[in-house]
Amino acid sequence: MLANPDQATVLDFQRHLHRWFAANHRPLPWRSSYEPYQVWIAEIMGQQTQMERVAEYFRRWLDRFPDAAAVAVAPEQALLKAWEGLGYYSRARNIQRAARLLVERHHGQIPADRDQLLALPGIGPYTAAAILSIAFNQPWPLVDANVERLFARLADIDRPLKETATRKRIHALAETLLHRDLPRDHNQGLMELGALVCTPRRPDCPACPVQAHCTALRRDTVEFRPLPTARDKRIDIVMACVILCRGDRFFIQQRLADDIWGGLWEFPGGRLEENETPLAAARREVVEETGWQVERLEPLDTVIHHYTRYRVTLHAFIAALPADAGAARLTAAQQSAWVTAAQLADYPFPAGHRRLAQHLRRQLSGKTGTALTAKKTSRS
Repeated sequence: MLANPDQATVLDFQRHLHRWFAANHRPLPWRSSYEPYQVWIAEIMGQQTQMERVAEYFRRWLDRFPDAAAVAVAPEQALLKAWEGLGYYSRARNIQRAARLLVERHHGQIPADRDQLLALPGIGPYTAAAILSIAFNQPWPLVDANVERLFARLADIDRPLKETATRKRIHALAETLLHRDLPRDHNQGLMELGALVCTPRRPDCPACPVQAHCTALRRDTVEFRPLPTARDKRIDIVMACVILCRGDRFFIQQRLADDIWGGLWEFPGGRLEENETPLAAARREVVEETGWQVERLEPLDTVIHHYTRYRVTLHAFIAALPADAGAARLTAAQQSAWVTAAQLADYPFPAGHRRLAQHLRRQLSGKTGTALTAKKTSRS
């Protein structure tokens, strides 16, 4: 059992894990060469994102930005558009900041040194260890959420994973089990086993290659490990926005650089105030953000989107802006543009506004004017 493994147990565990990984690993695109730049991008994309989704974005990113030098000189808007849908856009900005340092200090190459990696924006201890282990096959243990869950069952840990003592225990076990000559396969095998077999719900214990070493399986406590953690309270946010049209053009504005979605584009809008209706909020936000008075607003769509602990409900309205309305007086944006429905696809949007832009493109495909119909609430 792995509560306190001896050397024979460690060797047996490693052997079974590596055989399983060799036969069952997913053909993820960065595994074809383990090129350091590709491993780095995959690791950053993989934060808070399902691996299948990462693979889809990774291929598109690599077609556009094949190396650090290409990232370093790319327009920020191109990076944000390539990242659109992954969320946490500061990751894309950090990739570019790091790429510029790589070009400046390392001839565009990823260094095989922990301290040099940690000096790069967006790379912390885990990401540095992942790059060193997976790209350079250096013996650094890796503990992600999948590995935490796996070890909580293997060692039948009956303490919350967030406790400092539990984290230290799991990292010590990862260090003990690490294969010093094959860290790349070992670490990926652990993560893959947690992702494919030792899953959060209904783990496939009969298919587990290391079931003989699982203390929780022997004690019949698998369904109770890891201990459930108290869920953070969900925060509901209600917002409203207005899609302003003038002929076949739609008004969009770019968020300020220091905003949560800085640099992305959106339709004017914001959060509802206390006791305010979505319609009143939409009208108020247009005045506050553009200076335009808009009287007739028609409901267009309601989008519900989830961000970690937040559930955002976005009520969208559409309104025609008179030709003599004048220029916008921007107070919450760095610049604005009037674009066609087709051109909306060229701009990076936050998730809710992206859904609205897609709605516009679908409804106006093959049509002229802005004759849009209401749509049922959509969720993502």
